[in-house]
Amino acid sequence: MGLFENELFYEKRLLAEDDEGGRVSYQDLNSFSEELIRRVGGKKLIFILCENTIGSLLGYLGCLKTGVVPLMLEKQINPQLLARLMEEYCPAFLYVPEDCLTKTGECEIVWRVKGYCLCQRKAFHSPSFYGELSLLLTTSGSTGSPKLVRQSKDNIVANAESICSYLKIQEKERPVTTLPMNYTYGLSIINSHVKKGAAIYLTTKSIVERPFWDFVKEREITSLGGVPYTYQLLKRIGFLEMELPELRTLTQAGGKLPTTLHKEFAVYAKETGKQFVVMYGQTEATARMGYLPADSAVERCGSMGVAIPGGRFWLRNDIGEEIKEPFVQGELVYEGDNVALGYASSREDLKKEDEWNGILYTGDMAERDADGFYYITGRKKRFIKLFGNRVNLDEVERLLKEHFEGVDFACLGRDDSLIIYTDTKGEEGFKEIMEYLYEITGISPRAMTIRSVSTIPKNESGKTLYSELEI
Repeated sequence: MGLFENELFYEKRLLAEDDEGGRVSYQDLNSFSEELIRRVGGKKLIFILCENTIGSLLGYLGCLKTGVVPLMLEKQINPQLLARLMEEYCPAFLYVPEDCLTKTGECEIVWRVKGYCLCQRKAFHSPSFYGELSLLLTTSGSTGSPKLVRQSKDNIVANAESICSYLKIQEKERPVTTLPMNYTYGLSIINSHVKKGAAIYLTTKSIVERPFWDFVKEREITSLGGVPYTYQLLKRIGFLEMELPELRTLTQAGGKLPTTLHKEFAVYAKETGKQFVVMYGQTEATARMGYLPADSAVERCGSMGVAIPGGRFWLRNDIGEEIKEPFVQGELVYEGDNVALGYASSREDLKKEDEWNGILYTGDMAERDADGFYYITGRKKRFIKLFGNRVNLDEVERLLKEHFEGVDFACLGRDDSLIIYTDTKGEEGFKEIMEYLYEITGISPRAMTIRSVSTIPKNESGKTLYSELEI
């Protein structure tokens, strides 16, 4: 695979170091990969329960090197969901942390390495694969279903090459893990740095814990990435006042950052000589499709930028025609070699070839300005009708988050009823929310229902789990 095309030059380099002093080289990865394919015996399906550790990293990269097809799942996956996925897809092996062995069912441990166990299932019906299939990931909204995204090696390499290009990644970069390894954004950070032979710094600590920042400072970390929730936490813990001279690059993806927070970090980066790069992507495009160049972060605040090198954006109207004029909303369409092969909902789907042919209809609504920069306005299906007027739930949510700083919101609804979940409490706070929305949008308080919750439910990548909130 193209990620490892220069591995002969990288063999003696450090591949990864963890926060407990563990270290592995690119040569260690080669040795691990040889042993992995010997024990697995060919192109078979393997489930990996991921964590940000050396054992997990070796398992993922070892699969990419050898052609074993991994499905990346979070370590804390619900046991019932895992059992459902195993029943549907029939993996030959599971690769799990030693403290997760109770989740594997009827398996034989055939290899223990770096805190992980390779477990061979005793009863399975090995599925057939499309030859180019290299990786399976769950979609952002399907953690409760067996729907997967099928990615090829060409998808992964194309996206890694593009990311290396626009972020100017080199071998001396020192990224730290802030995102789950089973999340496409977290994987793209790994892929792009491995392609350049850089070292990856692994920690299971949260950004709200002091040991995380001790590790960042001791290892002179040069870059970190996060989703909108990450940046909300960073502001809350005083990141903007920290002395981090070696940290040069901040990246953000995984959803639209509130404009006020976007501007705050963009100004911070400009004043401290750092790069703040807002990006746009989906699992269906092997991670990233768009980016806002760092030198436009302040000027174009709120934009998700332009297409990545090698890709193309365009907007389509309700009858499928391309929108040529600026400032006209349409569905965002992306074309590029990083567009995945398609979805899988069963083991039979793993035999499918490329169904999307490099074109992804993102389901996001967007506008393009006169200079070609794109602005996400909401999801195609996240609209309701209130007394005949079309209301964008994502836009309402954004307005609330920007006005009520430090308060979280999730908006749902049905026609003639807007439901607002918030972690604020008290009738006075509810009244203020209703008055603000009425003033800004004209939505009548009679159409609003506000519900207080202790926290807005989110997945491991910080995205709101609307399915866990009642309409």
